[in-house]
Amino acid sequence: MYLNSEITPERVKSLPLEEKNALCAEIRSFLISVVSRNGGHLASNLGTVELIVALHSVYDTPRDKFVFDVGHQAYTHKILTGRFSDFDKLRRENGISGFPKPSESEHDAFIGGHSSVSVSAGLGIAVANNLKGEEGNVVVIAGDGSFTGGGIYEGLNNAGKLQGGLTVILNDNGMCISKSSGALASYLSQIRTKGYYEAKNRVKNILGNSFIGKGVSDVVGGTKRVVKSALIPNNLFENLGFKYFGPVDGHNLEELIYIFELVKGLNKPCLIHIKTKKGKGYVPAEENAGHYHGIGAKRASAAKSPEKTPEAYSDAFGKEIARLGGLDNRICLITAAMKYATGCNYFAKQFPERFFDVGIAEAHAATFAAGLAAQNMLPVFAVYSTFMQRCFDQLLHDAAIENLRIVLAIDRAGLSGEDGPTHQGTFDVGLLSLIPGTTVYAPYSLAELRLCLEKALYEDDGIAAVRYPRAVIRGLPGEKACTNYVLYKSEGRAKTLIITYGRPAKTAQKLLKHGADVLRLIQLNPIPKEVLEVVGCYENVVFFEEGSAKGGVAEQLSLKINSAVNYKMRGIEGFVPVADVERQMQLCGFDAQSMKDFAGL
Repeated sequence: MYLNSEITPERVKSLPLEEKNALCAEIRSFLISVVSRNGGHLASNLGTVELIVALHSVYDTPRDKFVFDVGHQAYTHKILTGRFSDFDKLRRENGISGFPKPSESEHDAFIGGHSSVSVSAGLGIAVANNLKGEEGNVVVIAGDGSFTGGGIYEGLNNAGKLQGGLTVILNDNGMCISKSSGALASYLSQIRTKGYYEAKNRVKNILGNSFIGKGVSDVVGGTKRVVKSALIPNNLFENLGFKYFGPVDGHNLEELIYIFELVKGLNKPCLIHIKTKKGKGYVPAEENAGHYHGIGAKRASAAKSPEKTPEAYSDAFGKEIARLGGLDNRICLITAAMKYATGCNYFAKQFPERFFDVGIAEAHAATFAAGLAAQNMLPVFAVYSTFMQRCFDQLLHDAAIENLRIVLAIDRAGLSGEDGPTHQGTFDVGLLSLIPGTTVYAPYSLAELRLCLEKALYEDDGIAAVRYPRAVIRGLPGEKACTNYVLYKSEGRAKTLIITYGRPAKTAQKLLKHGADVLRLIQLNPIPKEVLEVVGCYENVVFFEEGSAKGGVAEQLSLKINSAVNYKMRGIEGFVPVADVERQMQLCGFDAQSMKDFAGL
């Protein structure tokens, strides 16, 4: 057994090739075991085992820097850099992060929760090393899905001019979270230059063995650009200033180590195109890599069928927008490489001509939606809250300024659990509230989700966002489906009003028995005028918001209510650490006892 608490990059380097392959097999088994218990990103990490082992066989971290894009493929790196013993705590409170985290280890050079930023970050690190005169290589590891984001090309455009070494590894598995689509996917499938480099090396070796051959080699060297141009026509990466190698078999350790050793000695920007299989070594994940991209705990086993649970918001949205799409051919659905995760698969299957997966390009998606809206179509953009942040400028400048009707279906709103700080959806309400003419809804039930979605499509002007958490839909006692607010009354005349929305509303219901009334907001922005009238009937008003305390609904309301009302608010401060959602709610003061104490009941 090679995988134990003694495993280090130095130990990896010392192993002969056969034993490194055995280590890879052990890592795969270990990954399947841990991720099946804790949840996490399985398929992507199974596909990069040989890649990471090969990197640690050649490079020396932390002197050499690895920058991952997206960071969820870094599990093997974590295992090999001193975190094997704690890996059972992956994605657990006070445990190992599911993404690179510099504060967790000196071997993690840069945090990586969002896509298409690695080349820019890696370039910054490389330039800083040059300016400080420090040694060390910078290696960027990016999936082909990351190459559907425009930011990576801005980085490549600048990195190609670097007077020094920067290596970008394009991990091409033909997948992002949904299948890679668009011109780039076709381009990558057509690049076949490995034969050129193999032929070049064979010719050099043969000619180098004789005096005459060396002379011929000089002539060949003068014509190699012509030969290369014939074999590699219009290579995008070469044109950007990178020396291109590939495609390389991403599961062949010997080949990977050879290429990395070759590139390590070149003091110039290099791009290595490797081909891998997502889910490699685990048949269920190989056959359905999208399903096993990110899994919940105890879901990796294919032997058991998942238990039936109430319908999740993502699926409910997907089915409803597909139903509406059958009634109105103006409705178009857009996703940024999240077809299944956001429930878009239902619409995509029924109306493929009106479904658009733009890849990991949220900014493009927003402006694309604005273009559709400008021609009187009804675009709906399904996006995670944390990724919606990436298209703020486009929503503000390209859509709101012309009052174009765009619907945002914001998934994973609020606390999202074990994915950690990079994926919490706690800033969308504040950001969207800054955009003039934007309406924001937080439905709780299936009936409210349908009402809000229909109102956003057909009644609201400008941008309208319907936000919901990563959770199953459960009803509330005394539930009333509407689109503005619901007031729950306690017995007698209450002096205290609790205001909230989303998940804390269920907990707030428990405060009714302590003599407080509860107002559950559904329309968060603009705040319904009637809410101000309701607030004026109470001595004490306490707002609990599962979102940022700064710029949120609670802060906005504080500016509008009568100063005679005793007003308190509790929101989320900063970034919330990894834990399950229930624990995060407790940490943020949204459990029943904390809410009761804060409200003074």
